[in-house]
Amino acid sequence: MSKSRPGLTIGELFASWGSILRGRVPMLSIEITRECPLTCPGCYAYGDSHLNNGQTLRQLSDLRGDALVDGVLGLVREHRPLHVSLVGGEPLVRHRELSRILPELSRQGVFTLVVTSGVIPIPGEWMRLRRSRVAVSIDGLPEHHDVRRKPATYERILANLQDRKVNIHWTITGPMLQRPGYLEEYVAFWHARPEVNRIWVSLYTPQLGEESPEKLTPEQRQLVARELPGLRAKYPKFLMNPGIAQALLEPPRNPQECLFSKMSTNYSADLATRVEPCIFGGTPDCSQCGCVISSGLHYTQKIKVAGPLKIGHLVRGSMALGALRNRFRSGAKPARWKRYPIQTADPELVQIANPR
Repeated sequence: MSKSRPGLTIGELFASWGSILRGRVPMLSIEITRECPLTCPGCYAYGDSHLNNGQTLRQLSDLRGDALVDGVLGLVREHRPLHVSLVGGEPLVRHRELSRILPELSRQGVFTLVVTSGVIPIPGEWMRLRRSRVAVSIDGLPEHHDVRRKPATYERILANLQDRKVNIHWTITGPMLQRPGYLEEYVAFWHARPEVNRIWVSLYTPQLGEESPEKLTPEQRQLVARELPGLRAKYPKFLMNPGIAQALLEPPRNPQECLFSKMSTNYSADLATRVEPCIFGGTPDCSQCGCVISSGLHYTQKIKVAGPLKIGHLVRGSMALGALRNRFRSGAKPARWKRYPIQTADPELVQIANPR
């Protein structure tokens, strides 16, 4: 089994500025199927307003076979991203197509992340692809996860992870913070698993006006930001630092301030419908955003390069030049590069097969 790299290097991230200056964005996210055997509470992908066009993900016509393979590779040729996220739905419903897509993207030097619930076994040959990795979404300890995400239970996930290497992604919801020690108990469990390379965490991100049990209270967000950074020293696989934790408390106020929103192009399952203004679609409450990628980039843009010059100044300048180039070329610019008002808070089941 080859040793896959955990992700992009800093040098490769800086190299993405050339793409931005040419009016392109370095990240591409594709919901490759509308199908999923899970019915998770609060799943943004299946929200009524996710696509902002009167349709829902389940109503789209998705692709399979050669059409899906050719469609995904065509979007990569068109956008020339540095990093591709393949999500769903449950992407492993299309494991046969992915087993053709991933090697080709790896050959092209494109980093690829497949985000799965772990409900379907992960093909072993994917572990030998140096520029591909798999993230398994595991939302809490069994007392919460197995209720929210069945049939992707702990028992099933652990069986499907045997002899694999994956990252773990955890979305923290309000009910998980009802008892002391929960955060460390979760990190300790997955840190001890030999299948795990990295653990990364997000907070549940509501839509504007949403009231649900999954939402965190301001006090709970403070608790998370206070406790998580201290776990990094004890559990090195856990990706967190004080700067990212603080960014979770002070997220970008709107998509215009969010680097991740501006640096990612997002497609839904028909490979034509765009997901805007970010991967959440709909009208996410940016004041309560818990996306760890958004938080990480928001934290990074405050790092000084020379004197008062910060990384954020360079990125925004590059995007302005790229948008100007796009305007001259086509007379339009992506919706995620337009200005948004500042937001304030409160204003077909599939047959599961074993891939061979």
